[in-house]
Amino acid sequence: MLAHWFFTLVVLARHWWPGRLWCKLALLLLLPIAAPAQRVGEAPAFRFAKAGQQKVRVPFEFQRNLILVQAHLNGQGPYNFLLDSGVGISLITDPSLIEILKLRRGVNYNVMGAGQEKPLEAFYSDSVHVDMRGVVAPHLPFLVLSSDVLNLSGYVGIPVHGILGYDVFNSFVVQVEPTNAQLWFHAPNSYKSPKGRRWARLPLDLEGRKSYVYAPISLSDSLTLPLKLVLDTGAGHALSLETSSDPRMRVPAQRMRAQLGRGLSGAINGYLGRVQSMQLGQYRLKAPLTSFPDAENGALRAEVPRNGNIGFELLKRFEVIIDYTHNSLWLRPNSLYRDPFEHDMCGLELLASGPNYRRYFVLRIEPNSPAAAADLMPDDELLSINLIPVKGMSLTQISRIFHSGDGKTLFLLLQRKDELISAFIRLKRQI
Repeated sequence: MLAHWFFTLVVLARHWWPGRLWCKLALLLLLPIAAPAQRVGEAPAFRFAKAGQQKVRVPFEFQRNLILVQAHLNGQGPYNFLLDSGVGISLITDPSLIEILKLRRGVNYNVMGAGQEKPLEAFYSDSVHVDMRGVVAPHLPFLVLSSDVLNLSGYVGIPVHGILGYDVFNSFVVQVEPTNAQLWFHAPNSYKSPKGRRWARLPLDLEGRKSYVYAPISLSDSLTLPLKLVLDTGAGHALSLETSSDPRMRVPAQRMRAQLGRGLSGAINGYLGRVQSMQLGQYRLKAPLTSFPDAENGALRAEVPRNGNIGFELLKRFEVIIDYTHNSLWLRPNSLYRDPFEHDMCGLELLASGPNYRRYFVLRIEPNSPAAAADLMPDDELLSINLIPVKGMSLTQISRIFHSGDGKTLFLLLQRKDELISAFIRLKRQI
């Protein structure tokens, strides 16, 4: 039996640019969705494909701080899906799958963002068979978008067909090993918590099909607040704080104005800065790059009050175990733990295009950035970096180049219509 419940459809405007906010906005509205309510004793949506299994290893692609897994749907595929603990209902964002998968149409919805000429249509499909490398969901519900407005493929640089959310994390204990690019799905009833002093356990609160963790965050020398944060594996940033959620929170004096994301309702504006530190169990992370969205952004409306969210730019520094059954988050530092938190030092926002997503076009230039000083322009196509053709690079590799080496000089070659443009870019740490 289906129960009707309300939730804020926060479908990823998120962090369209490296080092910035995946703000959880994009299709922002409050609407009724017919979805299965989780009941005591109800069987989880996913199960192991083979009876008696206690765990399964699932490799993933780690692109731009996002976890991408392959799945077959209704016997077709494989398709790439973002694994996102911040989404309550799974999404199919590629409308070409509607006919391929012969999706059964349920209730239709008009999803409207401010300033749009016409609403985006979506429908609920309640019986999709999902097979993901040893785990299956015989009847997984999806919200299916009629247009790929999110263009996750262009952001990530590989085809992305949708998002898998709450049902995966509610079915298994999910262990994420970022440095090995692999997941382990464990049977919750037989799972034993990890041992060893390096493991930190943080309690998880489950509300509205999302998980929340409380973490002390030092905003200044004199102010440390225990903040409630969404655990968000589908956000590419490190930390996002909503200053409107607590009158004691302020945007730091050292900050830079930025577009933090973009959704149907337009740009999400705010500031980038740093908090002094963040405490996760016995681990203290110093000066994490933090997004501060403007209070008036509609993205900040939420069905459950919170102060912000933790994204995977921060979580990737740990081996992560997410255990909804025992309300636990386990963290153990990995080789990325001491990597600095850095913002893009070039100011060049790229979008992947072309048949193999190996053509990179300038979508936006950050004002007052090195790219702006070099007179680069939107729609320029990036051809090479230091005479190395970018068609052999992923967006993740290009992003790493632009995020490292304060003071380093890059030689870029770009195509502008019928003209070749060359530019020397001196990377600069701006925050």
